Amino acid sequence: MKGVSLEMGIPQMSLLRSSCAALRRASSVLRPSAVLTRQIVAIDTGTLATVAKSRNISMDTQNLLARLNSAGLLRSQCLIGGKWTEAYGGKTIPVHNPATGDVLVNVPCMGGQETNDAISVAYEAFLSWSKLTAAERSKRLRKWYDLLMANKEELGQLITLEQGKPLKEAIGEVNYGAAFIEYSAEEAKRLYGDIIPSPLADRRLLVLKQPVGVVGAITPWNFPLAMITRKVGPALACGCTVVVKPSEITPLTALAAAELALQAGIPPGALNVVFGNAPEIGDALLASRLVRKITFTGSTNVGKKLMAGAAQTVKKVSLELGGNAPCIIFDDANLEVAVKGALGTKFRNSGQTCVCANRILVQEGIYEKFAAAFSQAVQSMQVGEGFTEGVVQGPLINEAAVQKVESFVKDAVSKGAKVLLGGKRHSLGMTFYEPTVIGDIKNEMLIARNEVFGPVAPLLRFKTEEEAISIANDTDAGLAAYVFTESIQRSWRVAEALEYGLVGVNEGLISTEVAPFGGVKQSGLGREGSKYGMDEFLENEICVHGKSEQSLMVEVITRAGE
Repeated sequence: MKGVSLEMGIPQMSLLRSSCAALRRASSVLRPSAVLTRQIVAIDTGTLATVAKSRNISMDTQNLLARLNSAGLLRSQCLIGGKWTEAYGGKTIPVHNPATGDVLVNVPCMGGQETNDAISVAYEAFLSWSKLTAAERSKRLRKWYDLLMANKEELGQLITLEQGKPLKEAIGEVNYGAAFIEYSAEEAKRLYGDIIPSPLADRRLLVLKQPVGVVGAITPWNFPLAMITRKVGPALACGCTVVVKPSEITPLTALAAAELALQAGIPPGALNVVFGNAPEIGDALLASRLVRKITFTGSTNVGKKLMAGAAQTVKKVSLELGGNAPCIIFDDANLEVAVKGALGTKFRNSGQTCVCANRILVQEGIYEKFAAAFSQAVQSMQVGEGFTEGVVQGPLINEAAVQKVESFVKDAVSKGAKVLLGGKRHSLGMTFYEPTVIGDIKNEMLIARNEVFGPVAPLLRFKTEEEAISIANDTDAGLAAYVFTESIQRSWRVAEALEYGLVGVNEGLISTEVAPFGGVKQSGLGREGSKYGMDEFLENEICVHGKSEQSLMVEVITRAGE
């Protein structure tokens, strides 16, 4: 998901590479206790050095932590009402580096009580934040954007540490995520109402755009920054306040972004961050009458539960759920363009995105040629830790993700599919998996019916355009789809026939902050990004103006003088 360049520009790359090598050599080094973790994230860099020495952390790793610490971006507490806060019961959970298994820090494990307090302060902040002028909100969001961009290297390092994606890709996510804040800052001043011609001569009808209120935003681990800014940016721009629950797997990026929001002048309580016991936090958000909207990115099953729970207090809901994206390669496609596009949309973030090509449908006339060229391109992909130069695929997020991929591959092979490349765990160990291409996939296999969320590209043959459309639409999902063809007429026909919210034609990277993002069918409700995404955080209030007492008096006097 990007609408911006992924160029890196990291002057400390060599240091980061050596830091990561040190991390790999010392699997037990970064497993600090809660007390040690608090020391590591303290402002005092002297304390940082003392703790690093006591834990035998290498100088390179110490330097990396010190840089993040000195920037004020290595936070390990939640944010409630502008205050960095521990869980009330003192419970913590570890944050791991998926590439090494090391524990980076321990963070609070919060629940319902902390969430209710966050909701209360968000509501109090809403009463004042919503009254600021659009211009003032715009200025503060613009400052937040500037700070995100000024710290994009550090934010990229955090993303790579806790999520595992290559550093270049992580910094690309920072650019992409920050773009939503910039766009929201601009659109804050364009939340226009409307004037409706009245059917009665003595009435005036005005439509006012009003902020919906306190928003509960629940975000996933695969894009630790962008999935937050895509929700929080427009919410704040519209005058709403937010309680964010990021994934417990990747909370550090969210906390760093929140720190920068405070520095930008986003007032205490307008943005709160809690995480820990997900069911308790979710229940608190759903039960509260102060929370007027839930916005969620994640699995379809969880989305359905949130939708049902929101009904109890009739909240507005936006859901960006799972996908099963088809990527259709026609005989008349430009082979080079098709291979490049399919590669980008399949293997970005190790295949862990909701818009990744989950099924690559290849017309029989080009199937063998495409399979060979595509496999060759996949074989050249370098797998490794995200700080290593040249790496384009990192680890999967955890062991459960690897086991899911393995089960899908095993099911496909047992039903007649052929592994053309990869098909097993990588020799690097941990949660690394080989970039994989599987041929002769049938539509009834698990991998064709469900989102694999891993670096496995299943190839399906088809004969006709009608067959391709039928296979592509034969799913409950409807988020993203891709079409590769040189025929303009076919591109229009197929794009309009596909039952998906986003369709890329001869392009594999289709997300941008200026266009609406969202799915149909069971892939979700509502849109994020663009002017359409702003509407998700607004209510239309109709104001009907009749004759005032003063105007009636003028009319009486006028008539009396006639």
